[in-house]
Amino acid sequence: MKKIKIMILFGTRPEAIKMAPLVIALKKDPRFQTLVTLTAQHREMLDQVLELFSITADYDLNLMKPGQTLSYLTASILNELKPILAAEAPDMILVHGDTTTAFAAALSAFYEQIPIGHVEAGLRTKNKYSPYPEEMNRTLISQLGDLHFCPTVGNRDNLIREDIPQNQIIITGNTVIDALLMTVKADYHFENPLLNTIDYQNRRVILLTSHRRENIGVPMEHIFSAIRELVLANPDVEVVFPMHPNPLIAETALPLLADLDRVHILAPLDYSQMSNLMGRAYLVLTDSGGIQEEAPALGKPVVVLRHETERPEAVTAGTVVMGGVDKNDIIRITQQLLDDPDAYQTMAHAVNPYGDGKTSHRICTAIAEYFNL
Repeated sequence: MKKIKIMILFGTRPEAIKMAPLVIALKKDPRFQTLVTLTAQHREMLDQVLELFSITADYDLNLMKPGQTLSYLTASILNELKPILAAEAPDMILVHGDTTTAFAAALSAFYEQIPIGHVEAGLRTKNKYSPYPEEMNRTLISQLGDLHFCPTVGNRDNLIREDIPQNQIIITGNTVIDALLMTVKADYHFENPLLNTIDYQNRRVILLTSHRRENIGVPMEHIFSAIRELVLANPDVEVVFPMHPNPLIAETALPLLADLDRVHILAPLDYSQMSNLMGRAYLVLTDSGGIQEEAPALGKPVVVLRHETERPEAVTAGTVVMGGVDKNDIIRITQQLLDDPDAYQTMAHAVNPYGDGKTSHRICTAIAEYFNL
């Protein structure tokens, strides 16, 4: 039997994390020949994930450069992928989510008339500029795609409303839960020595992440001001903030947080450390998308530092709460979780709507069925 040739394309750390379990599953499945192509939209953070999951790329475009623009990335990916797709002629490409890599790779495959599978399809905020450019990236990929792997029923319904044929849509859960359950360990020892010194049993540790483009500036001033007041008001609270390397974030964060001895500002953590830190945290404050899915799988309440989310199922399930970017709202919502054990336990024990760790297997099965295997 001829193997189905699948090319998986990604370029950022979040994509790598969520695609790693699928790469592993496809490579173990004798029905498929699997190729991995990187754009390296991100470089160092991407390489950390590849090393963690022992993934080797077949092609690496190595496109990252200082000050790169969306136009540069899109044009470069289109130009560099064309000869690779022509030479390999994969039966299907798989892209993930909503990055510029995913959109440009899907467009490149469309130009070569190669079927496209979209992992983590159907997320929507209905605001094309929030998150930017991700909302339009994922919307456009849906119009190009041939198989749409949706984490939830709500994601499927979004695609149906956009006239995506229902027989092309498969509800699978999210591969991020597969990756998370492969990574978090009770006896984990952190590479960052500071993280081994924190008293996770007797301190309430808040994991903070904030990096969204739309939050840079005044919204981040509100976020970091709220963190400052929460730390000063709660002597048993410590905050760990792995700070994104964008210098604009440091310009806002350091004046408000650097003088507090219970706020630990760290360089970005690799996936293994970040996942295990999440597992030991008391709660999570974030403007990230993926963390809204990951933290509830570990029983951690999440306050979302955004006005909207493309993961409304988490809000409905009660695993996350919208905190917005107003200082007073963030303080009020977070303080309630610190003060009210019942509110905290309700969120901590809510059922995560994003999967059970078997998503990669479901995607493999769906691809095989697409090719009548």
